[in-house]
Amino acid sequence: MTWSEMRPLLEQACQETLIMVGWSTLIAVVAGLPIGVLLVLTDKGGLLQNTVVNKVIGQIVNIGRSMPFIILMVALMSFTRWITGTTIGSEAAIVPLAIGGIPFFARLVETAVREVDGGLVEAVQSMGGNTWTIVRKVLVPEALPSLIASTTTTVIALIGYSAMAGTVGGGGLGDLAVRYGYQRFETGLMWITVAILAVVISLIQFAGDFAARLLHSRGGRSGPVPKLRLLKAKEPAAADVSKVA
Repeated sequence: MTWSEMRPLLEQACQETLIMVGWSTLIAVVAGLPIGVLLVLTDKGGLLQNTVVNKVIGQIVNIGRSMPFIILMVALMSFTRWITGTTIGSEAAIVPLAIGGIPFFARLVETAVREVDGGLVEAVQSMGGNTWTIVRKVLVPEALPSLIASTTTTVIALIGYSAMAGTVGGGGLGDLAVRYGYQRFETGLMWITVAILAVVISLIQFAGDFAARLLHSRGGRSGPVPKLRLLKAKEPAAADVSKVA
């Protein structure tokens, strides 16, 4: 197969992969972020401590993470058909990709939020801040560098999932590699597909690492959180002055 023959196939496959990964990542982040935060809030010692809710959500997330994607995709075929009207193509693949990505990202969010300094939470509480204020002004901004890294990891995982989706008619680079590279013995096309995936993943990882380092160097904060740190820093000094007086 010549390059002129491979080029339109590769362009279409890249476009399908971009659509699948882009939409599924967006859904996974939008749905996984509140789930991950809720796991922290409802855990023992959390602001909304609720053991039952935490265990139920945790088990659902664990089940979603433990199921191999290819099995999840087959199990969701009826649901996918109900949502999209078909089980074949890149649009249909978005459904299992998003559902598989949500619990994956939720656990990463949980880990990132747990790393936030508890002293900041206590400072906001002492000033009368409610749970929503703490989440919006402290937990998410402080965990932002880790959340960016988590999103990068999720995107790369979904690219791998999308390649598996291609083996069962999901389209994209995985479908192209199987149909032409494996079934039609077009080894050159298969290796070009592998190279494209390797380059794309490397670029995404570089961009994610750069963004995370940039936010980390700036403290990963926004809004009034730096003022909270300044307030905490001044409190011991104020206490010392009162003792001297």
